[in-house]
Amino acid sequence: MKQRIRTIDGLRGFSLLGILIANMLIFQYGIFGKDSPEHFQLASLDTVAYVWTKIFVESSFLPIFMFLFGYSLIKFQEKLERNQLKGKRHLVRRFLLFFVFGLVHSIFVWEGDILLAYSLIGFVMLLFMNRKKKTLLVWAIILFVLTSLMGFGEVVQTEKDIQLMESYIQEETDAYSSENYADALAFRKSGELPFDLPEFFYVLMLIFTPLLIAPLVLLGMYAAKSNWFSNPKQERKWYIRGAFGFGLTGLLLKSSHYIINDPSWTEGAYSIGAIFLALGYIFGFSILYTKETGKILSSFEQVGRLSLTNYLMQSIICTAIFYGYGLGLFGKLGVSLGILLAIVIFVVQILFSQFYLKFFRIGPFEKVMRIGTHMSWKGQVKQENGESVA
Repeated sequence: MKQRIRTIDGLRGFSLLGILIANMLIFQYGIFGKDSPEHFQLASLDTVAYVWTKIFVESSFLPIFMFLFGYSLIKFQEKLERNQLKGKRHLVRRFLLFFVFGLVHSIFVWEGDILLAYSLIGFVMLLFMNRKKKTLLVWAIILFVLTSLMGFGEVVQTEKDIQLMESYIQEETDAYSSENYADALAFRKSGELPFDLPEFFYVLMLIFTPLLIAPLVLLGMYAAKSNWFSNPKQERKWYIRGAFGFGLTGLLLKSSHYIINDPSWTEGAYSIGAIFLALGYIFGFSILYTKETGKILSSFEQVGRLSLTNYLMQSIICTAIFYGYGLGLFGKLGVSLGILLAIVIFVVQILFSQFYLKFFRIGPFEKVMRIGTHMSWKGQVKQENGESVA
């Protein structure tokens, strides 16, 4: 059991590194600007780094986080059931806290927040918590196929669409380059998007967003019920097969986006490849736990144990570096140096996590989550007789 938990914590830390590298594009160029590098006139080295990030990193580390979210839901419920408590009550409070954290984070710090998505998908997953593992796997496959099919087909951009996007990117650049924090805040609160679409379409987007990330969450729940990662040495052959099978397929599909000039096919292939590569990374990283673990893996685990705190700190640090009210490097540093900066920040987070965990068991934001989830100032599970369980 201890080894399995170490693997999950290590994967959390590993995914945080990938998420930070991918998010560097958003911190530097904005959510939509990151897909329009021509607007920022990248140097040759930055163009290479940009394509590398798109193929090897972007869209393939957040799914790992979603997988781990589903895995943790089942393990959390099992812990509550061992203490003869009803899981849904605690989970609802947990998802509400994710919603509050995500709302504050997305409005006052950075719009690239994922905690709101955690909250939304969490409430949907309440429908699946007590289902058999086979049912979870079937639904994961069905939703994966359905959402993947949505990615195929060419989207024709009109001249008006192009102008709207260019105008939006310029407004975003101006807002985040401004030395006045109020300008960045006003831009985020405006809710403006570069699309000329009817209002009901945005409501549909909000409804369908949980379905897009549901497959990985369901797969994580299936993995938890199947006790994946509990016996790494015995599971080694499956890790190797998964790493090579999913990993290579994912890289080929994501690379096709830059090799084949057919948007009607490559967009969908990229989305599928991103998920496959995420699974390849999960199995590939798990191979490391089939041997004696060392300091490097321990470092990833320590960052993973403070995953919520480290995730939020990444946003605070990077917005302070790139936005105008901080160092003002928005759109100026470059992709290649951005990758190096991400690695430096992650190393600092390793050192911080190692130091912090010498004195405390859980991070400050994790502590708030526990207090709110269990309705206990100690942040511990309360049994029906009122006794607390660590």
